[in-house]
Amino acid sequence: MKILVVNAGSSSLKYQLIDMQNEKVLAKGGCERIGIDGSFLKAKGNGEEKIYQKELPNHKVAIELVLHALQDEGVGVIKSMDEIGAVGHRVVASGEFFKKTTLVTPDVLKTLEETFELAPLHNPAAATGVKACMEVMPKTPMALVFDTSFHATMPEKAYLYGIDYDDYKKYGVRKYGAHGTSHKFVSAEAAKYLGKKPEQLKIVTCHLGNGSSITAVDGGKCVDTSMGFTPLAGVLMGTRSGDIDASAVEFLARKKGLSHSEAITYLNKKCGVAGISGVSSDFRDLEAGFERGDERCALALEMFSYQTKKFVGAYAAAMGGLDCIVFTAGIGENTPIVREGVCAGLEFLGVEFDKEANKKKNDGSIRELSAKGSKVKVLIIPTNEELVIARETAELL
Repeated sequence: MKILVVNAGSSSLKYQLIDMQNEKVLAKGGCERIGIDGSFLKAKGNGEEKIYQKELPNHKVAIELVLHALQDEGVGVIKSMDEIGAVGHRVVASGEFFKKTTLVTPDVLKTLEETFELAPLHNPAAATGVKACMEVMPKTPMALVFDTSFHATMPEKAYLYGIDYDDYKKYGVRKYGAHGTSHKFVSAEAAKYLGKKPEQLKIVTCHLGNGSSITAVDGGKCVDTSMGFTPLAGVLMGTRSGDIDASAVEFLARKKGLSHSEAITYLNKKCGVAGISGVSSDFRDLEAGFERGDERCALALEMFSYQTKKFVGAYAAAMGGLDCIVFTAGIGENTPIVREGVCAGLEFLGVEFDKEANKKKNDGSIRELSAKGSKVKVLIIPTNEELVIARETAELL
């Protein structure tokens, strides 16, 4: 079976076509600037790359172009759309409506609309992508794969906030987490690498990118995670503040003359390491600033590493032990100074960090950063969220 994985944004649409017999990526690409002048599709397949310059007024036209590219003489990898067995759609937030991957029906789509408030930048775009695919591929099964599903195993003591319980039940205000497909993939890959069953391990997975989250995986299941009701919570990120006293938000809004929605936009777009450094949200720029002696770049890196380390320690305590720390995503895989900062001082947990191994350039493979004999293994594992989406779609069918 071939599964088409679709990740629709407000003005973009990324895709991969995966052959589930060998889990090989047959083709991939992305449409950019949907609904904006200068839109295009960059497609890869058969070892070739092709750029289609075409106006894409909406996601339906974008999907039509993707399907055309998949059947193109040059970069195409299929002869007919009938070869696509199903489409798996990435959806960021499920609320309490969906606990697992779900087949799309008219009723499911209506319910999906009730989650828009939880991820206003992502879920409406995902719904648009689903509807576009249904129009173009009406007979092909569609599945919704949620970033939050992996976190559905958290106990109440981990996901509840200290608000009136009736308000939680009425409004669904609780921790949902994010990056679940990534945390699920790398924790399973860690177990394989260590030659053990997931049920035997206590793992902390650190998905560190422009958006970052840390998750406690005990026995193969999520028991806690750093992101909350929205992806704004947890460690400070590229432009997001991370955890902050709610009263400080009101204070800042009053002092800066911001409305409530403007204050939330400020915390999402103007803060994080970009706000601390005054330079950039890109950690490569922060590293360069650190190297030339920029104190605020150094501070931003130090804060990010320190906050991540605190979650590692807290989750080791929550699980009653720790067998492995996994770093993944753009920063986790490519920023040695952050990995070293996170692991520094964790010797009391059994972490013996190999600084020389940490300095080696990322080559896209699983790498061990713990010294020989370290009680706790430290690994870099490249994530593969698209493969998880394809697997869960295939399993559902």
